[in-house]
Amino acid sequence: MINKITQIYGLIGKNIEYSFSRKFFLKKFKKEFIFNVDYEIFDIPKIENVSLIFQNPYLKGCNVTIPYKKSIISFLTKITSEAKSIGSVNVIKINDQCITGFNTDVLGFECSFKKGLIQFHNKKNLKALILGTGGVSKTVSFVLKKLEISYQYVSRNKNKGFLVYEDINKNLLKEYKIIINCTPIGTYPNINSCPYLPYQHVSYEHYFYDMVYNPNKTLFLKNAEKKGALIKNGLEMLYLQAEESWKIWKI
Repeated sequence: MINKITQIYGLIGKNIEYSFSRKFFLKKFKKEFIFNVDYEIFDIPKIENVSLIFQNPYLKGCNVTIPYKKSIISFLTKITSEAKSIGSVNVIKINDQCITGFNTDVLGFECSFKKGLIQFHNKKNLKALILGTGGVSKTVSFVLKKLEISYQYVSRNKNKGFLVYEDINKNLLKEYKIIINCTPIGTYPNINSCPYLPYQHVSYEHYFYDMVYNPNKTLFLKNAEKKGALIKNGLEMLYLQAEESWKIWKI
């Protein structure tokens, strides 16, 4: 007897064939005896295509990833206050045509990131560089504010209040001990790419966190590890926010 799919969940993004999300949820469904449910990858070239996805009557919820965490907000019926203050949505729940946006990246990143802070004896004067200015970076800055860690955004383009990669030098890296990559640079299959940084000035005093989780160790992390820095990828964050997504969908 073939089980009939009555509920569909999925991941909305662009160039996301590498994603672990489908494998993660299908494994979860099997392990927890959750039947008649599927998880699909919605790889769309532009955000406007999301309207067609939302027309599926079996769709009950979605995760959202790069580059649509900000742009998808205009397609939602409502948004939680936390997601609104961050300006980024990574989870959508659909209930009776009401499409609600949530942010579980905050919980996932905070829990994962804080484990690395143990190495810092003086946590009062920590400073972080956030590489990238997209939706993920807004989540990171939200958590850093909560943890009272000052930060600066780093962008490819000159903008008021942002640093550019050319600004990062030896002296800046002495001041900013935490480097968080919120860009997709280094994601499979482009594993030989990494953010433009003077890695020769990195030391054991630094903490490099990469939102990318495929490959397990990006060139960004490899370069930092060679200089003795503490490194961490985004896989644990993915698992944490994914489990939180399921809790939202099943409420």
